[in-house]
Amino acid sequence: MLERAFLIEQVIEAWQKLQANSPLVQCITNQVASNYAANVLLACGASPAMIDNPFEAESFTQISSALSINLGTPTEQQMQAMQISAKTAQQHQKPWVLDPVGYSSILKWRSDMTDALLQYHPTVIRGNASEISTLAGNQSSSKGVDSTLSSDAVYLQAKNLLQYCNCVAISGESDYILSHAFSQVIKINGGSALQPKITATGCALGTLIAAYTAVATPAIASIAAHVHFAIAGKLAFERAPLVGQFAVAFMDELFSLNAEKIVQYADIELLD
Repeated sequence: MLERAFLIEQVIEAWQKLQANSPLVQCITNQVASNYAANVLLACGASPAMIDNPFEAESFTQISSALSINLGTPTEQQMQAMQISAKTAQQHQKPWVLDPVGYSSILKWRSDMTDALLQYHPTVIRGNASEISTLAGNQSSSKGVDSTLSSDAVYLQAKNLLQYCNCVAISGESDYILSHAFSQVIKINGGSALQPKITATGCALGTLIAAYTAVATPAIASIAAHVHFAIAGKLAFERAPLVGQFAVAFMDELFSLNAEKIVQYADIELLD
């Protein structure tokens, strides 16, 4: 039977390996998130590279430790790079994360690309509740790229997506991790209601999951990234409850995470 203490130990080990190895993460992400995601990766101990053009995609994916693909504000060149990098990652057994931002019938161009990318079997699919629900084949509405559903309402729907990937991660007030590795669903509590008020927080979480996949199994990587964010959000809000102050404090807490904080603050539940 899976135990919480085991997961905490695994999260600490993953965090330690992230600090020691500083994995190179190729990020094909959106124009809103690019700078913020890079700073989040640096604060957490990884090395970001925002290589998103088709002329360099194949060669760079080959030398990267992990790849993160985000459909937030796709351009034609980015779309080409996504296909090249995803195919290269699969061929060279590089872990990669798919973040289907805005997946819906309204944004068909990007959604068709998301469907095409599934053939390259992402290591992790991560998104908010509306994106994951719709991608899993359920009718769902969204407000632009923001979720209109809660993660606890849709996490069981995500099981359908495990045919394409090793792990599905759903972010929200609580986060849910489903994987082939564990028969139980992992629920992660914590964070702050101010996190969605900071542009690109969810997108940056996707890049952090990718960083952790370079040093841990897909399920542990997803859990570790969400725990990292949840603890940072909780502690940042305690000392900086206003949104501007919180943005700075959140980055500081991402940087200052340690094993002791993980033991003290990680709030992990195991659901049957």
